[in-house]
Amino acid sequence: MDHSRKCRIVVLISGSGTNLQAIIDATDNNQFNGEVVGVISNKEGAYGLTRAETATISSQLVEHTCFNSRDEFELALSNVIDSYQPDLIVLAGFMRILGSGFVQLYSGRMLNIHPSLLPKYQGLHTHQRALDAGDKEHGISIHFVTEELDGGPIVAQTKIDILTSDDEQSLAKRAQQLEYQLYPKVIGWFCEKRLKLSKAGAELDGQLINLD
Repeated sequence: MDHSRKCRIVVLISGSGTNLQAIIDATDNNQFNGEVVGVISNKEGAYGLTRAETATISSQLVEHTCFNSRDEFELALSNVIDSYQPDLIVLAGFMRILGSGFVQLYSGRMLNIHPSLLPKYQGLHTHQRALDAGDKEHGISIHFVTEELDGGPIVAQTKIDILTSDDEQSLAKRAQQLEYQLYPKVIGWFCEKRLKLSKAGAELDGQLINLD
């Protein structure tokens, strides 16, 4: 990648796009050499599309319900993604499970954020599950997307203590604040060519990332 050229980022969303906003703000503030060139939602009326419009970023709707199969949806989605010629695809609250063929297309250049300390609590309702388990801490993870749901090599995590006063809403809210800081930072690493996926796993500055 030409270092003078900005890293081209496409963001996939399904909802309000708060992480999208954090990423847009980070690029506006020149936190890293990247730009969001496209926003794609699989849900009509997702507020993230309005955020893209406000920031004069190209946005498109690829509604999964309009297709007869996941394969057809993913083919249409990949065609739209490819039209932006992205360096990086960022999943930010994108609530569709992606098939292995699709994931392989973008291997090593697709990131996801997940609201738990992976490998704990893959899937949904992570905050409530952490509370139900009596966990002392909770947090967020950013990982490369692979064929295993929420199972790709982890790039970064941030932890918070679970308070005795926490319920699902308060814990989710506190965890989200971490997401807005960590996601732009990790995207910056990728854009600066510091972060990559190798056969061994996720590497930062040529060193294998080990969060143990």
